[in-house]
Amino acid sequence: MKKHIAIVGFGLTGRLAALGLADEFTLSIFEASDIQAASSAGAVAAAMLAPQAESVLCEPDLAELGLRAIARWPEIIGHLNGDVFFQQQGALIVAHPQDFADLQLFANRLKPLEQQQAQWLNREQINQLEPALGTRFQKGIFLPCEGQLDNAAFYQASCETLLQKDITWHFGSRVSINGNEIAGQAFDLVIDCRGLGAKPDLTKLRGVRGEVARVYAPEVALSRPVRLMHPRYPIYIVPKPNHEFVIGATEIESQDEGAVTVRSTLELLSAAYTIDSGFAEAKIISLKSGLRPSFVDNRPQITLNKQLISINGLYRHGYLLAPVLVDEVVRQAQHLLLEFDFMPASAHLAGLVQRVD
Repeated sequence: MKKHIAIVGFGLTGRLAALGLADEFTLSIFEASDIQAASSAGAVAAAMLAPQAESVLCEPDLAELGLRAIARWPEIIGHLNGDVFFQQQGALIVAHPQDFADLQLFANRLKPLEQQQAQWLNREQINQLEPALGTRFQKGIFLPCEGQLDNAAFYQASCETLLQKDITWHFGSRVSINGNEIAGQAFDLVIDCRGLGAKPDLTKLRGVRGEVARVYAPEVALSRPVRLMHPRYPIYIVPKPNHEFVIGATEIESQDEGAVTVRSTLELLSAAYTIDSGFAEAKIISLKSGLRPSFVDNRPQITLNKQLISINGLYRHGYLLAPVLVDEVVRQAQHLLLEFDFMPASAHLAGLVQRVD
């Protein structure tokens, strides 16, 4: 008989964990909302894979880990029932003349990554890379290693794939976890993927608010993510299939789960218009806000506590780091329940894994 694992939370990490474990174990999945988990951080995110750009804000080990993790996404997507858009054609960073100092500061703060080098571009080179920008920007930076995927398509395809597995589903179930027990039922292992839903048990967890717009803009022809230096925060535009674009993202130290504010909407859409005037006639598909689960140091954690494994605190690096973090969770589950030979995590990952005895 297969060992029985409970996965609590069906957002990004919960889906990846279920995909990695469903063939070897009996799974029960608990989700506080519905099957879409539309309010989870992974459903709201732009799903950028930006290790070099994020190195401005994070430690070098996380940036290097993210660089390695990008290679896992094509493998994950290849096992799904359904198409999921993925690209790795780099990202472009630009600035208007009044913000050149911010662009230079951004370049100065980029951390070196293995075999990756940021490239300064002039007006003509920017035009060659993204003809839709014309000669609007005098200078920019190209980060060739960066990529992105369509998170909406991933959520849909992962759901369709897992619905064909032998899984017991519990939607609308906001449960508490007591060791390896949920609602009085004991499991061989519990994996906590609740994000901010785990705050009652993780008092140091906080939410960092982000707001994004998704628009339909058939007159815009950007082919890769473009970031614009902004007085308050870098704004990005991420092209998705079917002429859709995700524009984001604010970063506000707030626990507010309310709707997107007028100020943020004006900032995001106005900035997009300065990049490409085709956004003037774009149709707004959605305006969403969400809270990124984060610890004080903005570093993710995997906690091993006997028959309970918790993964949390991915901050703004969810899609960038989740594949390798969940791979580690899967290895730990196999070691605990199947007695597989266990290979220690890499030096970059080992510091993110904590054991509670």
